[in-house]
Amino acid sequence: MKAITLLGSTGSIGTQTLDIVASHPDRFRLVGIAAGNNVDLLAQQVRQFKPEIVAIRNAQKLPQLREAIADLDPQPQLVAGEEGIIEVARYGDAEAVVTGIVGCAGLLPTLAAIEAGKDIALANKETLIAGGPVVNPLIQKHGVKLLPADSEHSAIFQCLQGVPEGGLKRIILTASGGAFRDWEVERLADVTVADAITHPNWSMGRKITVDSATLMNKGLEVIEAHYLFGLDYDDIDIVVHPQSIIHSLIELQDTSVLAQLGWPDMRLPLLYSLSYPERIPTDLEQFDLVKSGDLTFREPDHQKYPCMELAYQAGREGGSMTAVLNAANEQAVALFLDEQVQFLDIPRLIESVCDRHRNQNKATPSLEDILAADDWARQAVLDAARQRTAKTVLT
Repeated sequence: MKAITLLGSTGSIGTQTLDIVASHPDRFRLVGIAAGNNVDLLAQQVRQFKPEIVAIRNAQKLPQLREAIADLDPQPQLVAGEEGIIEVARYGDAEAVVTGIVGCAGLLPTLAAIEAGKDIALANKETLIAGGPVVNPLIQKHGVKLLPADSEHSAIFQCLQGVPEGGLKRIILTASGGAFRDWEVERLADVTVADAITHPNWSMGRKITVDSATLMNKGLEVIEAHYLFGLDYDDIDIVVHPQSIIHSLIELQDTSVLAQLGWPDMRLPLLYSLSYPERIPTDLEQFDLVKSGDLTFREPDHQKYPCMELAYQAGREGGSMTAVLNAANEQAVALFLDEQVQFLDIPRLIESVCDRHRNQNKATPSLEDILAADDWARQAVLDAARQRTAKTVLT
């Protein structure tokens, strides 16, 4: 039985991970869980899975959580705030930590888990995008595994099993195209939040669904793939595949192409990251090629999806620029979800902040440099958004 810890238990990744644990009680034991704000759901999870330690990021809700599970015996250890999340990440005998926290907030807990010798089931792409220059050396230092738990990078990882060193030539990331894949570019000026958070294929949180609509999620995955698999950016491509059946592909040196296929279900890559190198039988729906129907592909529209090129550019510049890109995107998307900026303002804000950072980009950033760049970029987006709003009002 494998002992695991789950960060971000009440989000989409977290609830699907717990589905796996519940379906395989003979395989997995939950040591600790951490969540952000949802006390009611977190309390239900504590009752069902009985972890040893529980964290809630919103410290003001700790008394509410304590009251909600007051009748449990034994009581789990309760902690709160960012330090509480970090404490859960490095706690006890957990062999692996699933990092399902959204955004750069997952970076410090992931580093703590690595330093505690835990393997990482990485469902938080921002950890590598912002912190790759720090995370990868720590992985090497502590000899732990970093196993991708999102569908695209899991697909690449699965295809690479048995490929000899030096055999990989190219990575092809597939993109659904998001909510607006069939919209004309001219319609994007009228996008609402409700439009952007409705994904045609996947069930995901609001932020990542907006990232899918801008295709920034795929740009961020290009950067993540660079850090995970070591390929240059010129050797990582994106193709729009509306059916989301092929989750990604690799091309080998002899031009052979391998792909991983399956229904759009995050539980499969999550399960593989937890069970690797085993293949555990599941009751998931069996894949049927005939039922899947036609599989189609097209080149992404760079006019519709400018965030892709912003991500490639930031990745090629490297250093602290990817941390700035990630933080700027998170802040711009948050403003859009709060209806403070328009959908098309997202790439404009990101580009302006990356341009401002260019002369301050640090080629080999420390953790402190990355955190400082993250803070700066968020404030820079807020400042730019206020200036944009003021100009709109004046005109």
